[in-house]
Amino acid sequence: MSKTNVRRHALEKCRSVKETQKILNHSFFTRNLKKVYPIGLQKSTSSLSLSSLSLSLSQNSNDSSQADSVTPLDEKISLALRLISPRDRREPAIASKPLQQHQPPSPPPTTEPGELKRCNWITKNSDKAYLEFHDECWGVPAYDDNKLFELLAMSGLLMDYNWTEILKRKEPLREVFAGFDANTVAKMDEREIMEIASNKALSLADSRVMCIVDNAKCITKIVKECGSFSSYIWGYVNHKPIINRYKYPRNVPLRSPKAEVLSKDLVKRGFRFVGPVIVHSFMQAAGLTIDHLVDCYRHSECVSLAERPWRHI
Repeated sequence: MSKTNVRRHALEKCRSVKETQKILNHSFFTRNLKKVYPIGLQKSTSSLSLSSLSLSLSQNSNDSSQADSVTPLDEKISLALRLISPRDRREPAIASKPLQQHQPPSPPPTTEPGELKRCNWITKNSDKAYLEFHDECWGVPAYDDNKLFELLAMSGLLMDYNWTEILKRKEPLREVFAGFDANTVAKMDEREIMEIASNKALSLADSRVMCIVDNAKCITKIVKECGSFSSYIWGYVNHKPIINRYKYPRNVPLRSPKAEVLSKDLVKRGFRFVGPVIVHSFMQAAGLTIDHLVDCYRHSECVSLAERPWRHI
């Protein structure tokens, strides 16, 4: 055999070995491909999206022919693909029951059906006299001199009594003080003063009675100067009630800037027991300031009275 033939034989033998090895490798890779990729990937020039992988996995999972060849590695790869697949391609979870929106319990009604809503300090235990005072007088603009004198005198008694106790004495007070006519009260002598102080129905100290008499004398002077006590008082609020819109009792003040100014001038003119708190209580009662709570039925009624053109009644 020539050297050329020997060389050709060797090359053919080597080529044959390489081809055999290539065939064996290809067969091994094909046989074990599904163990690595159970979906059955095919070579393609286009990329395969995760959504298509998940879809193929879902379709092949029902194939009975692949059921016998599932291995732990298959399960792990399948689980990994499920976890990284988009949410919209995952198998829908069992629909949960819609959560019911939590609604806060409705607050208990503060008043019984058909009952008028009043300021919070008016309760079921409030005395009838105090209830009538709230509904008929408190916050109603008063322009009559005698009425203003009466409310100023009763407000001064708040240093010793509450409104309920004072209102129960209203009629005896009107009787002994001549309907709170300032000219008549200003002329009372010491005998009359002591007689009123000894009245057990009133239980007033002689100093309180003397205070009311002295304030009546001051009112007569103001009438000579300003024409009426009403004109003098209402001048401090520009002859128009101050309308407040308080929602809670804690918002209602015990005194106000207007009350402080009026109090200073009253003291300057010789009035007694007319501090800012007393004067503010007087302004509330006389309707110079409307302090009914906004949800009280009397608030709108008093506002309607306050918005009328100013005039004496």
